[in-house]
Amino acid sequence: MFEKILIANRGEIALRVVRACREMGIKSVAVHSTADADAMHVRMADEAVCIGPNPSSQSYLSFPSIISACEITGAQAIHPGYGFLSENAAFVQAVEDHGLTFIGPSAEHIRQMGDKITAKDTAKILGIPVVPGSAGGVPDLGTAKRVAAEMGYPVIIKATAGGGGRGMKVAKSEKEIETAFLTARSEAKAAFGNDEVYMEKYLQKPRHIEIQVFGDGMGKGVHLGERDCSLQRRHQKVFEEAPGPCITPEERARIGKICADAIGKMGYSGAGTIEFLYEDGEFYFIEMNTRLQVEHPVTESIFGQDLVREQIRVAAGLGLSFTQDDLKINGHSIEVRINAERLPNFAPCPGKITQYHAPGGLGVRMDSALYDGYRIPPYYDSLIGKLIVHGRDRPEALARLKRALGELIVDGIDTTVPLFHALLEEPDVLSGNYNIHWLEKWLEANLH
Repeated sequence: MFEKILIANRGEIALRVVRACREMGIKSVAVHSTADADAMHVRMADEAVCIGPNPSSQSYLSFPSIISACEITGAQAIHPGYGFLSENAAFVQAVEDHGLTFIGPSAEHIRQMGDKITAKDTAKILGIPVVPGSAGGVPDLGTAKRVAAEMGYPVIIKATAGGGGRGMKVAKSEKEIETAFLTARSEAKAAFGNDEVYMEKYLQKPRHIEIQVFGDGMGKGVHLGERDCSLQRRHQKVFEEAPGPCITPEERARIGKICADAIGKMGYSGAGTIEFLYEDGEFYFIEMNTRLQVEHPVTESIFGQDLVREQIRVAAGLGLSFTQDDLKINGHSIEVRINAERLPNFAPCPGKITQYHAPGGLGVRMDSALYDGYRIPPYYDSLIGKLIVHGRDRPEALARLKRALGELIVDGIDTTVPLFHALLEEPDVLSGNYNIHWLEKWLEANLH
C-alpha cells in the first residue's frame, strides 16, 4: 500500500480524497494555487505545496509543477479527482515515466475512451448497445446530408473531442442540417482545437442513465448499478439519483452484466462510468468517463462502499475488496449540486462566505469545502458543495432532501439552493417522470 498520496485537485473532491487517505492510514499531500492557499483541503491534508498562480493552466493543469510536488514530498501516487487532469492520457504517461502511480486507468484506456468515435467503436466490439449513427467522422456537408437521410431526422451532430455540450447541435429537418453542421464544427474547433464531428440519431425523450463500473486491471469487472442523471441544464447534471426510478431489476441486471463484462475484457483498472441514453426500455451508449464522477456518493450510499478507497486499493495492486455477489442495493439516494451562481441566469457568484452551516441528521451527507469566512475564488468551477441524502425508499429520500435543504445555510453569496426548493414542489420530479429535456423546458417556463 502507498505511504503517501498527492491529490492533484481542489475543493470538495480534494477534501474527499484526504478523508479516504486518513481512514486508510495514508499521508496526504494537497497542492494548491495561490488563490487556494486558505482552502479547506490545504488545511486538512498532512502536507501542502503551492504549485503556481491563480490560473489553472499555470497550477492545477501544470504537469511539471504537480510531478515536482511529488518529488519534493516523496508522494508515491497521484489521485486526480475529477476534472482537471483526471482524463488526460499525456499526464498519466508523464506520471508513469517518473516512476509514480496514477490512481486511475491506463493512458491507453483514457485515450481509447476519450475520443468519441473510438469509444463508440470499442463499445460495439465489447457488445455494448450504441445509438445508430455515422461510421466515424463526418468530413463534409454532403456526407452529413446523406447520413442524416439514411438515419432519418432528427439527428444530432457532436464534436469527436467534445464534452459539456460544446460542439453539439440538433437538426430536426434537412432545412436545418447545414447550419447545425457548420456551427457544430466551428464550436468544436474553438473549444477543443479539433473540428471533427460525427452524427447520431437524436432520441426524442430519453433519460440519461449511467452505470458505475470498477475493474481490477487483471480481467475482472463489476458494476454498482445505475444512476439517473436526466435533470440537466445545458448538458450539465444538477440532480442525480440511484437507483434510477424507471429502471427495473431485470434491466439493471442485463445492462450491468454487459458493462461489467466489457470492463473485464478491456483489462480496465479502477473506477469508470458507462453512460447511456435510455428510451422505451433500450440503452444506447454515448460515452465512457474514465474517472470518478461528481455524483459517486449516491452509489456509495446505496451500496455502502467507499469508491475512493477502492480506487486506491486497485491502484496499489490489491484488487477489488468485493465481488458482484457482495453488491446489494439498500434504499434510495439523491444528490443535488450546490453551485455559487445567481439565478435566474446562473451567473457565477464568487465571494466571501459570511456564514455556513451544513445540514445533518440521519441519512444526510454534505460534501463541501466551505467554512465561515472562506472566500470563493473566481477562477474555477462554481460547484461549492454536494448535498446527498439516503432513505429506505425514494419518498423518504425526497423528504430528507427537502428537510436538509431547509437546514443548509450559505450566506454572503448566491447559490442554486432555491432551484432545488422549487423542483421539489414539481409533481414530475416527485414522481420521477422526467427526461433529459425536462429541466430546460421547466427553466424556460419558470425562471425569467
